[in-house]
Amino acid sequence: MYRQTHREPLQGGSRPSCKIFFAADPIKIMRAQGQYMFDEKGERYLDCINNVAHVGHCHPEVVKAAAKQMELLNTNSRFLHDNIIEFAKRLTATLPQELSVCYFTNSGSEANDLALRLARQFRGHQDVITLDHAYHGHLSSLIEISPYKFQKGKDVKRESVHVAPAPDTYRGKYREDHEDPSTAYADEVKKIIEEAHSSGRKIAAFIAESMQSCGGQIIPPAGYFQKVAEHIHKAGGVFIADEVQVGFGRVGRYFWSFQMYGEDFVPDIVTMGKPMGNGHPISCVVTTKEIAEAFSSSGMEYFNTYGGNPVSCAVGLAVLDVIEKENLQGNAVRVGTYLMELLSEQKSKHPLIGDIRGVGLFIGIDLVKDREKRTPATAEAQHIIYEMKGKGVLLSADGPHRNVLKIKPPMCFTEDDAKFMVDHLDGILTVLEEAMDSKSGTVFSENTAYRTKMPKEIQVELPNLSATEAREIPRGKRNGVCSDQQALISKRLKT
Repeated sequence: MYRQTHREPLQGGSRPSCKIFFAADPIKIMRAQGQYMFDEKGERYLDCINNVAHVGHCHPEVVKAAAKQMELLNTNSRFLHDNIIEFAKRLTATLPQELSVCYFTNSGSEANDLALRLARQFRGHQDVITLDHAYHGHLSSLIEISPYKFQKGKDVKRESVHVAPAPDTYRGKYREDHEDPSTAYADEVKKIIEEAHSSGRKIAAFIAESMQSCGGQIIPPAGYFQKVAEHIHKAGGVFIADEVQVGFGRVGRYFWSFQMYGEDFVPDIVTMGKPMGNGHPISCVVTTKEIAEAFSSSGMEYFNTYGGNPVSCAVGLAVLDVIEKENLQGNAVRVGTYLMELLSEQKSKHPLIGDIRGVGLFIGIDLVKDREKRTPATAEAQHIIYEMKGKGVLLSADGPHRNVLKIKPPMCFTEDDAKFMVDHLDGILTVLEEAMDSKSGTVFSENTAYRTKMPKEIQVELPNLSATEAREIPRGKRNGVCSDQQALISKRLKT
C-alpha cells in the first residue's frame, strides 16, 4: 500500500510505506517536460535526479508511440507480434555479438531476479558475490544480495551471499595512490572464491552495476572487471552486469556503461530497466545462447504476462529512436564534459568538495569536512540538497555515508542547465563554508521547512530568499531541449 502524505504530518505515529524525496518538505509534482518538473503552484524545478525520464519527461515521440499502439492492441506476449521481435533486434544490435537472447520483464528488480535464476540454473551453483553498498532491487532475492539494504535492516547476510569491497579508489581499501588498485580489488574477489570453495560452496555469479549508483557514483579502475570475470569464469560462475541505472548511452561515448572498460570485457548476462521506457515500466535481460539453453532445458518455462507486450515494446523502440535522432549520446559527452569542467573549478574553490567523479551525465560530488582525512560531510550534503531545492534545482545525496551529491539528469540536460545548477551550488557552498568558519548559531534556512542538524562548528543563520530571488541567475536558453542534434563526441571525455 502507498500512502500519499502530502504536507500534513502523519497521525498516531504511523509512517508512510513509500519513501519520498525531500521528506521534511516534499514537493507535489503535477507535470513535467524535458528536464523540468512543475509543482502544484507552477514552480519550475530543474531535474538533476531523474535517470528514469531518460530522453526527457513526456517526450512527445514516446507519448505518441504509446498512445498509437494502445489504440490498436495490448495483450500478453503469448501471441506473435512484430514489436517484440523488432525491439529485441534493436537492443542486441547495441551489444556484443555473444549477447543474443532477450527476456522481457517489467522492472529492474524483475530483470535482476531473472538474471540470478539464469546464473544458478547454468551450472547448478548457488552462491553469489556482490559488492559492498550495492543495490540491485526490492525483491527478496535481491535484498539478499544488496548490502545497501540488508546492512541497514534486520536481515542477516545469507551464507550463500559473499560481499566484496567496492572498487572505490577515493575512500575504499585501495586508493588512487595504490600501484595497481584493479588487481588488488579483483584479488579480493579471488580470495572470496577460494574461501567459498574451501567450505564446499560453488559460485553461480558475480553481480555488479557497471558504475555503482547507490554506492556513491563509483567508477571501477580500468581492468578490474576483466580480472574479476576471469576469476569468476574459472570458478564456473557467470558475470552479471547491472545496467538498470547506467545504460542506454548515459556515459556518452558508449551505449552501455560496461563497454567503456574495453572490448575484451563482455558480461555473460546484462540487465536493463529504468531508462528503457522513459517512465513506462519495461526491462530486459540479455544473455548468451548457451546460458539461455541451459535455462530452458530445466523444463521450467519462462513466462511474464506483461513482459514484452506490444505497448511496452513500442515505447522502448521510440526511446531508441529519440536517443539516435537527437544524438543524446553526443549531448551526454558534450554537456557532461562541460559540467565536469565547471565542477572542477568549484573543487579548487571549495574545500567541502573532496572528489568529483563521473562519465557523461553520471557524476558524483563527494563532500568532505576534511580533505586529508576524507571525513564524509553527511549533514552538509543533506543541507545542500534542501537549499538547492529552494532555488529550483533537484539533487539527491547517496553513498554509504549519504555525502555524495548525485547528478544523473534526463539526457536532454543542456550546458545552460549545467551552468545554472553549478552557479547555485557555488553560492550555497560559499555561505556554508563561511558558516563553518564562523562557528556560531544554527544553520536554518527559512525558505525551506528543513532544519539541518549540523555539527556545532557549522552554525549561522542563512539569508532568507524568496523563490523568485533564488532563481534570478540568468537562464539563457534553458527552455531548449537538446536543440543541437549534431553534437560531436568530445575527445576530452574524462574516464
